[in-house]
Amino acid sequence: MSASTPLRVVIIGAGFGGLEAARALARAPAEVTLIDRHNHHLFQPLLYQVATAALSPGDIAWPVRTIFRRQRNVRVMMAEVTGIDTAAREVSAGPGLRVPYDALVLATGATHSYFGRDDWAPVAPGLKTIEDATDIRRRLLLAFERAELTEDEAERRRLLTFAVIGGGPTGVELAGAMAELARHAMPREFRRIDPAMARIVLIEAGPRLLPSFPEELGAKARQSLERMGVQVLTGLRVTGCDATGIDCGEERIAASTIVWAAGVVASPVGAWIGAERDRAGRIKVGPDLSVPGRGDIFALGDTATVTDAKGRPVPGNAPAAKQMGQYVGRLLAARAAGQAEPAPFRYRHHGDLATIGRRSAVVELGRIRLTGLVGWWFWGLAHVWYLIGFRSRVVVSFEWLWSYLTFQRGARLITGREPKGGNATPVPGQARALEKV
Repeated sequence: MSASTPLRVVIIGAGFGGLEAARALARAPAEVTLIDRHNHHLFQPLLYQVATAALSPGDIAWPVRTIFRRQRNVRVMMAEVTGIDTAAREVSAGPGLRVPYDALVLATGATHSYFGRDDWAPVAPGLKTIEDATDIRRRLLLAFERAELTEDEAERRRLLTFAVIGGGPTGVELAGAMAELARHAMPREFRRIDPAMARIVLIEAGPRLLPSFPEELGAKARQSLERMGVQVLTGLRVTGCDATGIDCGEERIAASTIVWAAGVVASPVGAWIGAERDRAGRIKVGPDLSVPGRGDIFALGDTATVTDAKGRPVPGNAPAAKQMGQYVGRLLAARAAGQAEPAPFRYRHHGDLATIGRRSAVVELGRIRLTGLVGWWFWGLAHVWYLIGFRSRVVVSFEWLWSYLTFQRGARLITGREPKGGNATPVPGQARALEKV
């Protein structure tokens, strides 16, 4: 390639890593094609707040074209990638659509892993997309509405039981937000039920919550959840899951709404290029985040398995993906300009954060550890800082302040059609309509 020919860079995935890689190429002699099957970038750390009616989807998602409207060397394509021809250096993105590349960046993220029990997915949705969040919100809010209507006391108890499977940050945050919604946002709004009597169960197969955090912070998280009324069950593995509840060994928990937060698996892109992968499907990359034997292909974020300078795995979170994206972007910018490429990737851990509902969070920043209200304020400031655009920062800050002062949730809309295979009894009068869906 001559020095005057722009480097053709194709980035698959408009998540944190993909966005940062494209941004780092803003001044490089490169033609960047960013492909994603959605037209928006999603701030996943706050997705659970959409699922529990604290925020609206538009508060945490932005059109990708808007983000890059001023970066003239980026072309955005809304398409689904179906294959990669490494010999021809082309990406297939639909019938007859092939995109050539000189360098390929794989930032396709991860999806839910049911550990071989994919038949649980219809009744225990995970939380990765806006569609997932609005589906969970619908199930959650409909359960209260149906509990208000039913005459069967056992069915009412089932409808007001909500189970979260997985005690990592997502599970902890979801359980806390569900408890807050039931106990603070809904009282006095129903006449036949007391939403505060809802049972929220958090189930973790391991011995403690937040296994990636220091043990004392996991214990603090458990204490905070239990003070909020969440029933925390650790050392208990889910063995069955159906439309009426879950089985945990000998114990049966009848529940209307089940959310899966127990595991993820990388996208199948690693198999498309024949790369070596770990048990979760993540591509094993070299020190410069390139695929071994393929110096023109890079993987980052949840698509890659990376270790830090001490040999520890780099966490699959937003800050890590952003650092990887920035690094690959700088490397490709140097390559496009004919300059020396940067030293191997080095991950800088800035800390771990998880919120546990109103006025409580756990934060680990190296030797500094924050809990309670102080941790909650720090968590909020950190998340507002990472949001894209001034408007989003103002809107989310105002929504949180309003919720804090009034205990109200402004996004409690029940929209969309009943998902097939859902786990709640239809509202009387809707059964016939739903049969036609």
